[in-house]
Amino acid sequence: MRIGKTVTTALCGLAIVLASCVSTEKAANATVQWKKKKVLVYTKNGKGFVHDNIPEAVKAFQKMGKDHGFAVDVSEDPAVFDTGKLLAYDALVFTSTNNDVFDTDAQKVALMRYIQSGGGFMGVHSAIGTERKWDWFKRMIGGSFAWHAKFQKFRLVAVDPSHPSLKDVPRVWEREDECYFTKEMYGGIHPLLVHDVSSLKDVNDTVLLRNQGSFGNWYPAAWHQVFDGGYVWYTTLGHRKEDYTDPVFVNHLYQGLHWLVGRTSQRNPAKAYATSPQTPVDYLR
Repeated sequence: MRIGKTVTTALCGLAIVLASCVSTEKAANATVQWKKKKVLVYTKNGKGFVHDNIPEAVKAFQKMGKDHGFAVDVSEDPAVFDTGKLLAYDALVFTSTNNDVFDTDAQKVALMRYIQSGGGFMGVHSAIGTERKWDWFKRMIGGSFAWHAKFQKFRLVAVDPSHPSLKDVPRVWEREDECYFTKEMYGGIHPLLVHDVSSLKDVNDTVLLRNQGSFGNWYPAAWHQVFDGGYVWYTTLGHRKEDYTDPVFVNHLYQGLHWLVGRTSQRNPAKAYATSPQTPVDYLR
């Protein structure tokens, strides 16, 4: 009897904790005061392939800002990554950035310190291919680009449909895009959408299996995480420039940004500690 009572008490306590977490999540998501917010959209690409979707993505975020009342700065100049300058932003959006996008270690440290202060980072599409030799960045965004299947229609499934950033996002979503696969995937990510790999056609099975790894049929396509004191939201989707005028896809981006900005209002620069791009993540703080 005593054991049963203890178990019941523990379960009740767990339920209260979970309910509190859900309540906190909903509260943060519902209280974004957009007119007080400012977002940086960063578009720089290093040597290599550059997506033609970037101008349309910029327009989409600018329209989002106009529609919801928040300020949007756009830059491809890495000099914006200055510790003082980044204090102005509630979120940083890397939209189809690729390869090396910083000129100096100081710029990398500024990004690290922004995240460590409780800042927000949003990555779109090929942002996962950014800074492929920098371990901290790869862990922060969730991995590094490995391969994508041929552009085609395929199916995605929402595996966390109650998450606020999936509001009005189809639970089963068929769309034309590139199905991305990631190497060095970081264990801290929380998948939101997954690729239904079985829906891919015209694909080299050997290459697919090699990149699919141990995930089986359901491969992460969009995710979020808390990393090094900050908040991260990333989607692999958004290859075509036409995507950025598609209301369903634009809503996907907006809900991700809404969730992110809802968590970054308590940024505290005093919590930042990085002094070089190789400063180890302090998992104990």
